Amino acid sequence: MVEGQERQLRWYEGLTGYHWLVLTVAALGWAFDTMDQWLYVLARQPAMAELLKAAPEDPQVAYYAGIVQAIFIFGWATGGFLFGVVGDKWGRTRTMIVTILLYAGFTGLTAFAQNWYQFAVFRFLVGLGVGGEFAAGAALVAEVFPPHARPMALGIMQAASAIGNMTAGFINLTVGASLGWRWVFAVGFFPALLVFVIRMFVREPERWEHARQAALVGRTQLGNIAEMFGDPRWRRNALVGISLAAVGVIGFWGIGTWSPDLLRSVLNPQNLPELKSHTERMVSIAIMAQNFGAFFGILSWAWVAERIGRKGAFALSFLSCLFVVPLTFLATNSFASALLLFPLLGFFTTSLFGGYAVYFPELFPTRLRATGTGFCYNVARYLAIAGPYTFGQLRAIFGIRAAGTLLSGIFLLGLAVLPFAPETKGKPLPE
Repeated sequence: MVEGQERQLRWYEGLTGYHWLVLTVAALGWAFDTMDQWLYVLARQPAMAELLKAAPEDPQVAYYAGIVQAIFIFGWATGGFLFGVVGDKWGRTRTMIVTILLYAGFTGLTAFAQNWYQFAVFRFLVGLGVGGEFAAGAALVAEVFPPHARPMALGIMQAASAIGNMTAGFINLTVGASLGWRWVFAVGFFPALLVFVIRMFVREPERWEHARQAALVGRTQLGNIAEMFGDPRWRRNALVGISLAAVGVIGFWGIGTWSPDLLRSVLNPQNLPELKSHTERMVSIAIMAQNFGAFFGILSWAWVAERIGRKGAFALSFLSCLFVVPLTFLATNSFASALLLFPLLGFFTTSLFGGYAVYFPELFPTRLRATGTGFCYNVARYLAIAGPYTFGQLRAIFGIRAAGTLLSGIFLLGLAVLPFAPETKGKPLPE
């Protein structure tokens, strides 16, 4: 180190116990959120087959599963839009409490669905909570942590989603394989207990309190969407964020979450009853491997972004997805190949969500941070609803391998958007 030059702080240096508490609570909230998402992914096919009284390989199971997943994403987008605004107006912690109760409560109630209509309604209501929780949690972490620690803290929060996904795989491996899909959803109620910790120990960030005081005396407004689209800077950032998010959402929910069905088609193509239990165990293990890769993909995105910038990290992820997604869908022909390819699929398709956690809070001022983050990350899902629906239709016509390969072209759109995106590396949060 040159004399007189200050040493750059490591990301964890200078953090207090309260910083770690906030990160733990936000990470758990998001991990349980994604756990409830993946409980649905894993239980989707057996649940729809039972509710429709059809064989799992029946094309109508894939058809209606695509519709239900589109409804879920519609709820997710609606929750992200509404609770993003609420997060700026009510505060980060209050919004987290409401959204966690929503997604956990209605995941548990999904266990009592008697037909696919009820199943779809419960998934919509779960989506409201899922969509709203992320924006509040990301804004909370971004505003509590100092600048040198913020990217990695947000990356860890987002990486916790992979732990939630792996937990879902473990639940399906143990509960689903022996007791069935209804008990899988029943387990999803327990994350509601986290709200007691939030209520007792987590306070609103000082940045938000200052913004609220400014709003009370009429100097600014909290969660004002008209301001976000009336100001050219925030409008451009919102449009860039929506476009980037739409690519990742379609890539993940429209392609990546069909990997359990891909492996089922390989392990048990005739849907023989005597192989079902064995198949579900293998699927659960492969999905845990996929999310193991996702965990490191998200953390790697934050690490790469601190070295080559946010735009460079996004470009690297999009290019990698263009190669890995078709490879996975075309080359998975055994359990062994799934254990090799699914972690790569998870690493690259989910790395983009690490980018959203780091990048979106950096695009907006405190008074619009949860609104803008929620808007970008979730309203993009309105555009992405066509993803799982289209996959279901393509699968019914051409098969699951062709469906995944054809839809992977969406990552080209992400590369086209990047020239319009601002670089935020090394810059303070806007005010």
